[in-house]
Amino acid sequence: MSRMLSSAEPIIRRWIRPVLWAVVVLPVPWLAAQLLLGNLGADPIDRLERESGQWALRILIASLAVTPLMRLTGWGWLVSQRRFLGLAAFFWIVGHLTVYTVLDWFFDWAEIYKDITKHLYITLGMGAFVLLIPLALTSTKASIRRLGGTKWNRLHSLVYISVILACFHFVWAVKKDISQPILYGVIVAVLLGFRVVWRMSRRSNSRVLSPMEGTKPVT
Repeated sequence: MSRMLSSAEPIIRRWIRPVLWAVVVLPVPWLAAQLLLGNLGADPIDRLERESGQWALRILIASLAVTPLMRLTGWGWLVSQRRFLGLAAFFWIVGHLTVYTVLDWFFDWAEIYKDITKHLYITLGMGAFVLLIPLALTSTKASIRRLGGTKWNRLHSLVYISVILACFHFVWAVKKDISQPILYGVIVAVLLGFRVVWRMSRRSNSRVLSPMEGTKPVT
């Protein structure tokens, strides 16, 4: 298995960013074309809102999948792809909110405020967005150096709360067939569960090693 990974690594490393760019960008012209052609159904604005929101959630989940992949493969260079996907997810969320505020409500801020406070699923979605703002603003290497690794990691753990809020937002927004939101929720639960198991195993290993490190070998 390790031999297969090592042989595939140069190819994956060369092509992963172009592939990710295609995944992130190509849905934009596709959705625009569908809107212009009238292929988004009887309520195209609602469909555009849902599609943009789902793409934001997919990319956000993909960013969470990078860390387990790094642990399993040992490919530390994937960290830059995680940052790329995180920023891409943020910009998709901005696009999702733009459709909501511009095309749906036409900048009627009073009605938008009422909608956010009246409907819990919109409140959760807005909360998910707000939590991602400081993460997007501190996604650079300069921010890591300025904050320090510990503080930066603590701040960016907000992404876990954000993705959970986004999943609940999706479930309650759909109302009828919740199979797809549930699938996304299960994937998020697995990815977060992986992190919990990995941290627990690392702590247990450190507890086992620490007494051994403090003893002198018998001569």
